[in-house]
Amino acid sequence: MIDKSIEAFKQAKEFIPGGVDSPVRAFKGVDSSPIFIKKAKGAYLSDLDNNEYLDFVQSWGPLIFGHCDYDIEEVVIKAVQKGLSYGAPCLNETKLAEAIVGLFDNIDKVRFVSSGTEATMSAIRLARGAMGKDDIIKFEGCYHGHSDSLLVQGGSGMATFGSPSSPGVPNDFSKHTLVCEYNNLNSVKQAFEKSSDISCIIIEPLAGNMGLIPADLEFLKGLRKLCDENNALLIFDEVMSGFRASLKGASGLVGVKADILTFGKVIGGGMPVGAFGASAKLMDKLSPDGAIYQAGTLSGNPVAMSAGLKSLEKLIENPSIYEVLGQKAKRLVEGLKQAADENNIPFEVTSRGSMFGFFFSSKVPKNFSDVLKCDFERFSKFHKKMLEKGFYFACSQYETGFICVPITDGEIDKCIEAAKEIMKEL
Repeated sequence: MIDKSIEAFKQAKEFIPGGVDSPVRAFKGVDSSPIFIKKAKGAYLSDLDNNEYLDFVQSWGPLIFGHCDYDIEEVVIKAVQKGLSYGAPCLNETKLAEAIVGLFDNIDKVRFVSSGTEATMSAIRLARGAMGKDDIIKFEGCYHGHSDSLLVQGGSGMATFGSPSSPGVPNDFSKHTLVCEYNNLNSVKQAFEKSSDISCIIIEPLAGNMGLIPADLEFLKGLRKLCDENNALLIFDEVMSGFRASLKGASGLVGVKADILTFGKVIGGGMPVGAFGASAKLMDKLSPDGAIYQAGTLSGNPVAMSAGLKSLEKLIENPSIYEVLGQKAKRLVEGLKQAADENNIPFEVTSRGSMFGFFFSSKVPKNFSDVLKCDFERFSKFHKKMLEKGFYFACSQYETGFICVPITDGEIDKCIEAAKEIMKEL
């Protein structure tokens, strides 16, 4: 029973639009009522009705060490005791920046912001300012936050100037965004033929907002080549995959080097943090050294920096974590697929490091159009029944799942056994 969550949702809707502060939390994608969380610990969530759930969302990715990790909690408490916010520089900003830069040979400096949306928005402004061009290329199905230039949907062709996908986004903004098809290099070539004013391409090299869909290596190599040939910059949005898919994110798996990287989630350890980084030549174009303006009152917040630094330090000190988490993710998705196969249900899976996705589909999706052909109704039923059995998956077919360190093989096996029962019902 989730009676208290249902009542809490009714109350929330009186004062908060839709009852939630981020749309996906409303559970509309699974035709249900959202669970209101009272507390969390390790791999588990507890709701207002004292139901416990094994959490495969982990705050949408940041909590690679699970909820209330002792080490991260300890540094956060110590930081809070010294002040919640300074509005001035602190040493942990530099330490976290140094740790990030030390892992990548294609970035020299990073700037911190307070969200992934800010990171991608600022990266695009940097690219436009540095290249002196207005147009950008993004891909259908990739989500880069809710800034105006990126809330764009494609037109009828594969490489068209976008139209706003939300009221409140002026056509004059979206007309500078060309929308191409993920994993389709020809659509990108058409975009460059259409416009000579393209400043950058922004892409999730490991797309996590249409399920989990990796970009083909040859596709990424082709993007790099097109950018070089057309004097444009390549931006990898690693807000989700950064320090999740591997210690070096998706970049460390594909070997293709972007000009600008954006980060978030894991580098905050659960606190609101984003960042973008590039070469010193590019980053020095930002104010106060350069003319491209970017700022943030709470950027580099001392509490958030402490949490992010400890999270990253733990990962750098224990890189074998990624192999263990990767094995657990494969164990989960392979078990889910076997459960579906045994019941003749079309079902495909993907995983990269501690990230995973599954689709009620007869083939592995390669782009957003493929995802739209999945069986959303069956996903909704599966989600609802798994939730009733105490397993908390992302409440949309478009979202990615995450494994955290505290999740055990035994808990994953229990999840698979529950899925077998539910697949029979489906």
